[in-house]
Amino acid sequence: MTTPRDLFVVTLDVASSHPAPGDLSLALAGAELIDLLRLEAAVLDGERIVPATPRDVPDPMLAQAAASLRPQVPHETVEDWLWRRGRGLSVAYRDAFEAEGLLTLRRRRWLPAWIGQTALVDSPTRTRAGHRWAAEDPVLAALATAAGVSDRPAADLRDVTDESVVTILAAVDDAVTELVGVRHRKSIEDAAFSNVWRGA
Repeated sequence: MTTPRDLFVVTLDVASSHPAPGDLSLALAGAELIDLLRLEAAVLDGERIVPATPRDVPDPMLAQAAASLRPQVPHETVEDWLWRRGRGLSVAYRDAFEAEGLLTLRRRRWLPAWIGQTALVDSPTRTRAGHRWAAEDPVLAALATAAGVSDRPAADLRDVTDESVVTILAAVDDAVTELVGVRHRKSIEDAAFSNVWRGA
């Protein structure tokens, strides 16, 4: 089981509403990087990601993430990784879950078959993520909070002793805050544009 998979399960199984895809994608990219560090596929040199030879990367999505690490010097920063790797990542995880049969379309009565809500099926993947969430894992909780799962207070990062993990969590939080700001500015601009046309 991996942290990004646990995070994806939590956003579908626990959150009262689905997070914005961009916020979730950034959090998933951060979760991948945390796991790559734990698998010794990378190390952080300050805020730069230095690829290493991993012990083993059994998960296909994590293997893809490891293969995309950039070996060029100067190495990529955590922030740059989040924006590059995070692009469309929530959709990629959804596709992976669907391919594995871990998602199903819950039909609504009286509506056509193609209209419904995606839901998790009962599986060991779902159970393990649920146990980790119930155990109040601080890393998972911090990533979920950044992604927009607000059903629980923010994690206490004092419980996270790995400085590299703290660096990644802080970068995820900053990136999501920046993305939220961009969306807010765009909504204001769109509203102003609509008002101009209505007043024309």
